[in-house]
Amino acid sequence: MEIDMLIDLSVISFLGMLTIYIGNWILINNRRSTWTRRNYEMNRQRLQIEIDLITDRRKVEQKKSDHSWNGFRKFEISDKVKEAKGIFSFYLKPHDRKPLPPFEPGQFLTFNLHIPGQKKPVIRCYSLSDSPNHPDYYRVTIKREPPHNKPNILPGLASSFFHDQLKIGDIVDVKAPSGHFFLDMSSHKPIVLIGGGIGLTPGLSMLNSVIESGSLRETHFFYGVRNGKYHAFKKHLQKTTLENENIHLHVCYSEAGEDDIIDKDYHYGEKISVDLLKQHLKSSNYEFYLCGPPSMMGSLVEELEAWNVPVNSIHFEAFGPATVKKTSTEDNKKSVSGTETVNVKFARSNKTTSWDATQGSILELAEANGIVNIIAGCRAGNCDSCITAIMDGEVKYLNPPGSPAEDGSCHTCISVPKSDIVIDA
Repeated sequence: MEIDMLIDLSVISFLGMLTIYIGNWILINNRRSTWTRRNYEMNRQRLQIEIDLITDRRKVEQKKSDHSWNGFRKFEISDKVKEAKGIFSFYLKPHDRKPLPPFEPGQFLTFNLHIPGQKKPVIRCYSLSDSPNHPDYYRVTIKREPPHNKPNILPGLASSFFHDQLKIGDIVDVKAPSGHFFLDMSSHKPIVLIGGGIGLTPGLSMLNSVIESGSLRETHFFYGVRNGKYHAFKKHLQKTTLENENIHLHVCYSEAGEDDIIDKDYHYGEKISVDLLKQHLKSSNYEFYLCGPPSMMGSLVEELEAWNVPVNSIHFEAFGPATVKKTSTEDNKKSVSGTETVNVKFARSNKTTSWDATQGSILELAEANGIVNIIAGCRAGNCDSCITAIMDGEVKYLNPPGSPAEDGSCHTCISVPKSDIVIDA
């Protein structure tokens, strides 16, 4: 009897252990199966996203090819909206009512402006400030005011023309979107968009593109402005932050006004700096896109490099004449082979003049001497308007151009002569 009981207990124990083993085996396999299914589903979704991105990119490239144009095309100003003090947005629709090609978020338009009192058309470039997902219009946002703390200096010629003279229904001549500073929409890497003053416009185009594409990539938007009077697109930026968990807005006022309320109108009473970025970013492993005034751009690029951000992860667009890593006056002097002055001949104008490091770029030298056949747009080496053939001699760049000029030519707005030189102008 006792032996039978022991046998029964052994059988029961064995069966119990077998049951536990089988249960654990089933549980492990269920978990493994669940993980496999989840992993498969994640990979499938990731692959589908990649396929969709490639398909969308091909569609965009096809539309660009189908609807782009050479030279200037006539556009009608369909709306003019005040965004902040001294800042207006201009909505542009093609006068021929034909479809518009898409553009890359961050690119700009080049305008050929016929301003009363000017001997020749004025060429200017303005960043597109909305996403490419609006096939019936383009939008640019333009600031007009005297330089900060210099009220006696007149506002810009072109921006004043836009603000004071152009109205809804007027026609302007526009080149197709261009520029090499734009967001890579096929990437999933987190991004940091930095805009100072009106330099927010390309970043706003990028931000809107991320949101409207449905992308969930982590996006930080740092916007620096003087105070609430100059805070453009405030409601839009606040709304996008509330509605999208992946969007993080950081607004800095350098001179907050009495009516500006922290944590409501803005977040920080300081200028944008890498120290501020470090407080909000998990690491330096982001793609950085910057656009703003010279003081901001120069310091931020250097600070990002000091933070060990790879050079190919720092993307910037110069804002006005040669703003980033500009060669110093001493470097300019060294660039002319030990002499302090060189001769610059403008062949078509049949005029020769001397240049030294205090006179700035070749374009500035040309304008100071009445040379009128060099067209200038962005004045920062991005739009290619001022590219001119070098007939003899060599030049040195004050900062890298957005894209290299063809051999034997140069961007006159950001180049200086290395020796005596002959320019086809």
